[in-house]
Amino acid sequence: MNYTQNQKISQITPSTLIVGIDVAKEKHVARFQDDRGLEFGKRLFFENRIHGFQTLLDCVNRHQKDHHKDHVMFGMEPTGHYWLNLAYFLKAKGYDVVLVNPMHVKNLKKIKVYRGRKLFKSKTYGHNQSLKPYVLL
Repeated sequence: MNYTQNQKISQITPSTLIVGIDVAKEKHVARFQDDRGLEFGKRLFFENRIHGFQTLLDCVNRHQKDHHKDHVMFGMEPTGHYWLNLAYFLKAKGYDVVLVNPMHVKNLKKIKVYRGRKLFKSKTYGHNQSLKPYVLL
């Protein structure tokens, strides 16, 4: 799908729950936030298996109810082939899945340094913050 920059940005609204996922071989890490970058809860570690994916969706549903969000957007780097199972699972459930350019995440991490200290604990922060220039699956 070819979206203009404005169409991409307009898909993230105040009612959107943004889920950034750091994809790995065995365990993924997810963070939850709103359109302004406010984080919800702690990061979630889940396995790269069907029951791990269901754990992620249970947590997403809880955050949706707690924070009154009616739209969810998942963002992840296309790391090897490890992201495919999760992306297909989420798409089959009807969610928006966004692939984030790894260079955007890397460059954002370089920018987000405050007095020599990093402002985020994991790459998932970078995934969430770089959803604006994304590729929609």
